[in-house]
Amino acid sequence: MQENKKKQVLLVGNPNVGKSTVFNALCNKKQKTGNYAGVTVASHSGNYTYKNEEVEVIDLPGSYSVYPSSEDEAIFSKFLIDEQKNYEGVIYILEALSLKRGLLLFQQIQDLGIPMILVVNQIDQAVRRGISIDIQKFSDALGIKIIQTNAKEQIGIEEIKEAVLNGGFKKADKISFETPNEHKDFIQKIVAHKGLDNEYKAWMSLSLGSDLGKIESIKDLLNQPDSKSLVPKRLQVQETVRRYQSVDKILADVISKKAQFKELLTEKLDKVLVHKFWGYVVFLLILLIIFQSVFFLAEYPMNWIEDSFSWLAAFTGEHLPEGPVNSLISSGIIPGIGGIVVFAPQIGILLYFLYLLEDSGYMARVVFLMDRLLRPFGLNGKSIVPLVSGTACAIPAVISTRNIENVKERLLTILVTPFMTCSARLPVYSIIIGLIISEESFLGIKYKALVLMGMYLLGFLVALFSAAVLKRFIKNKDKTYLVMDLPTYKKPLFGYDLKMVLGKVWDFITGAGKIIFIVSIIVWFLSYFGPKQNSNQFVATNVELDHSYLAKMGKGIEPLIEPLGYDWKMGVGILTSFVAREVFVGTMSTLYSLDNDAPEVKVIDKMRRDVKPNGEKVFSFATGISVLLFYAFAMQCVSTLAVVYRETKSWKWTGFQVVMMTGLAYFVSLIAYQILK
Repeated sequence: MQENKKKQVLLVGNPNVGKSTVFNALCNKKQKTGNYAGVTVASHSGNYTYKNEEVEVIDLPGSYSVYPSSEDEAIFSKFLIDEQKNYEGVIYILEALSLKRGLLLFQQIQDLGIPMILVVNQIDQAVRRGISIDIQKFSDALGIKIIQTNAKEQIGIEEIKEAVLNGGFKKADKISFETPNEHKDFIQKIVAHKGLDNEYKAWMSLSLGSDLGKIESIKDLLNQPDSKSLVPKRLQVQETVRRYQSVDKILADVISKKAQFKELLTEKLDKVLVHKFWGYVVFLLILLIIFQSVFFLAEYPMNWIEDSFSWLAAFTGEHLPEGPVNSLISSGIIPGIGGIVVFAPQIGILLYFLYLLEDSGYMARVVFLMDRLLRPFGLNGKSIVPLVSGTACAIPAVISTRNIENVKERLLTILVTPFMTCSARLPVYSIIIGLIISEESFLGIKYKALVLMGMYLLGFLVALFSAAVLKRFIKNKDKTYLVMDLPTYKKPLFGYDLKMVLGKVWDFITGAGKIIFIVSIIVWFLSYFGPKQNSNQFVATNVELDHSYLAKMGKGIEPLIEPLGYDWKMGVGILTSFVAREVFVGTMSTLYSLDNDAPEVKVIDKMRRDVKPNGEKVFSFATGISVLLFYAFAMQCVSTLAVVYRETKSWKWTGFQVVMMTGLAYFVSLIAYQILK
């Protein structure tokens, strides 16, 4: 039996129309969906099999036009045009509440002669607003069959698969855009010269500013005298105006709205949530609730995890034969991994709240709200997307800057995003806050929650301050404006978001666990062995921790870190955490578990009781604040550095970021400790 070739289709649409949700429903994948522009900034692919036919779906970044204004839109346009021979057609997603906006790109793709299937998503949202769409008239006007979907409820997904199977992709019978009379002769010359099959392709080459080459070469070749009328941006604006005039006529005939329809919840909420004062107050209250939950809800599962790892360490210590293997497993690997796993509930709770806010549509309001705040610092509202994403992980956050059109604003956002408190910092913050902040509350809110929120706000404020300084040195005269549609509020998919969170937490545990596993072995090895007293001879037996090779290394850097309030153990933790910030916690867990005194005592209690030779607490309030500030500012993530270089393509800016952040971390920590000690 001959094997059928896998069919490839593209998933295309404006940002925030439910495209990624359709992708997940088709391919049964767990790609994160959000309710604001900029979630998908690179193409994603997935597969599904329907009636023995395998189909590859490529989810392209959301775009408003075939003319790119940012890097993610450039990815979209390049793939759409360059790969046309390789894919079957385009599944185009229109949102029922933003038909006018979405039809611009739809008609452009249609006029390029690309076969399409048209999907109108979120019809239920239009019904709730009293908007009625005559689908049959709409279909006749566009010359294409329309599939109605509600992707979150899996409605219409089967119909899309059936249409793909039966060759439902359709080309337009005629071009919807009529070339302006003043350019018609010139366009026809290009069509004849290039052998194009329609006029719109020639128009697009001029509007892009290139004939897949240079526009100047076309004008010279065809002796076009009037070059002023061929400015690409002007041609794009001319096309946009004409297309919207055409779209308005179509929609006037297919859309009707109930008179005096009552004000919806979205309008009522937005009077408060995007208010120039109350909007910020509500946002801060939401953050406070989240951070209170991070400590309150996570307390019991964290205790259970910590007790389980303590029991496992004690069990292996008792039942494995005495010797290096016993020590490695019970005092090295298990405490090291346990030191990271114990913070999984806090990370999960934080991510879950963020996902719910994205899913509901609230994060789009935060983008709009923050545009006013970010402008004076050289950023725009779109910068808040990577900044907020940075609270989960700086890597996808830096990548998401691709949807920022302005080069200067994008570079500024890349440079300051790592200041945002990512999930890798959360274990460090949690253990230090647990050591130096009391269990008391203020008006029912734990002091620990207030301090944690303060750390997140500190990261945000330092990011803004850094951007304000850097904008004076990064020159760019272009001005940008934030234009966006605020989506309606939607009921979050609580179960789906929970599955997403569990997957992300598992990725964090396995990703960090691999690093911690390796680091734990290295730390154990260097702490288990050491030179004989008054000799350089290597000793292959257990030695006191203070006499180990690790202690010698740590004490070697102690003069550098002692002014910050750190002892040699903390110095080792900081060195290992340059791989990834969370490694600090795993390293400290391993080091304090190597102490044979009171093995049943929890690591955090050992850290709390530890004292320096002069009797001073190792983790005093001054030292704790110093550590918090160091990790708030230091660039300690090799993966983030790699992504920054990939996105900026500059060793200069990557190196500058490392020096700037690490230097700031050292200086601020030094000042804080010297004042507070």
